[in-house]
Amino acid sequence: MRIVHVSDCFAPRVGGIETQIGDLAAHQARAGHDVHVLTATAAPAGTPDRYGQVTRTVDGVTVHRLASRLAAGLPVHPWGRRLIGQALEELGPDVVHVQAGVVSPFAFQGAQAARAANLPLAITWHCMLDGIERPLRDGARLLGWDGESAALSAVSEVAASRVAQAFPVEGAPGEVGVLPNGLDLEEWRPRPSPQGGPQAPADPPPAPLRIVATQRVAPRKRSGELVDVVAAVTRRLGPGSVRLTVAGDGPDLARVRQRARAAGVSGAVELLGRVPRTELPALYAQQDVFLSVARLEAFGIAALEARAAGLPVVALAGTGITSFITDGVDGLIAPDDEGLASAVVRLATEPGLYARLRRTARTTPPAAGWDDVLAAAEREYSRARRLVRFRP
Repeated sequence: MRIVHVSDCFAPRVGGIETQIGDLAAHQARAGHDVHVLTATAAPAGTPDRYGQVTRTVDGVTVHRLASRLAAGLPVHPWGRRLIGQALEELGPDVVHVQAGVVSPFAFQGAQAARAANLPLAITWHCMLDGIERPLRDGARLLGWDGESAALSAVSEVAASRVAQAFPVEGAPGEVGVLPNGLDLEEWRPRPSPQGGPQAPADPPPAPLRIVATQRVAPRKRSGELVDVVAAVTRRLGPGSVRLTVAGDGPDLARVRQRARAAGVSGAVELLGRVPRTELPALYAQQDVFLSVARLEAFGIAALEARAAGLPVVALAGTGITSFITDGVDGLIAPDDEGLASAVVRLATEPGLYARLRRTARTTPPAAGWDDVLAAAEREYSRARRLVRFRP
C-alpha cells in the first residue's frame, strides 16, 4: 500500500506529534508499505535545497519538503494546495493520512487536495478541539471535506468525542475512530536491579518524594500550576517533603521560576530545559512519580513514556491520559488541581499505596505496542476507502 502522510511539521526527533508521525511512518515502512510524508517544514539551515528537499530516511520513509521561503520559518505555504495536489497526482497514493492539530493550514490543504482528487482520506487529530468545533466544521465545508467524506479519528476516546461533536451527521455525533499513539515498549522498559528482577519500591517512598514532569513549559500546558501543586503538598507535608523536576523548554521558564520563588518552593523545583528523548528513561529511573497538570491533553505521550518506564502517573480526569492509566491501579486520576495535590499526599503517606502502584507500573507494560497502532491505522484506511466508494 502507498500511504501519504500530510503534516504541517515534520522533525521526528523534536518530540510530541512530530515524533509520533515519524514513528508511525517508520513502522508502516518496516511493515512493507511505501510511505511518503508531505510537510511544510524546511530542512535545517545549511541543507542543500532545504525548501524543496526530497530525502529517504533510514527507516525507508520518503520525506517531501514543500516549504516556502516567504513563510519566515513557519510551517505554512501560500501555494500548498497546488503543490500537494501535484505531489498526490505524481504519487498516486492508496490513502492520504492527514495529521491535524488545533491550527493546521498545510494539513487541511492536504485534505482539500485529497478530496478534489477523490482519494481515500483519513484525518487524525492530535489535539482537543474545545471551543473551535463550529469554526472547524464551517472551514472544512468550505475546503470540500467533512465527516461524511473522510475517515475521522483522534488519538484517544476523549479527543474523539470532541471531533464527533464538531462533525455531526444528521444532527447526531458522527463516527470517529481512535488511532492512539504508540511506543517501542522495550526502549522504555524498567531495567532490573543488579541483584536481578525488578527493584522493589520503598514503602513509604523516599523523602522527598521525587516528582517529574516532562512537557513544554508553556501556558497551554499549565506550567505554573505544576508549582502550585508542589506548594500545596509542601504546605500539608512540610518543607523538603517533595521535589519537582521539569524536563522541557518553552516561553514560561522565567515565569515558572518566579512563581516558585513567590510560593517559597524554589529550592524544591528544578527546571532542566530540554532533555533529549533518549535520556528520559535514565531520568525516570531516578524519579518516583510522573505528574501531569494539563487539561487539554488529547493523549499524553510523555505520561505514557513515563508509565512504560515504570512510574505511577498522577493526572487530571477528562484527558487522554485516562486511556492508558487506571485510577488506583497504575496511577491516580484527580478531578482538579486540589485533587492532584491530595493524590501526591496520598502517595507519600498512605500505607502500601505507592508500593502497589509502582509495582504494577514496573511489572505490567501498558497496552501501547505498535502492532495495535498499525492495526488501528489499517481500520481507518479501510473506512476511508469505503467512504470514497460510496460517495455520491
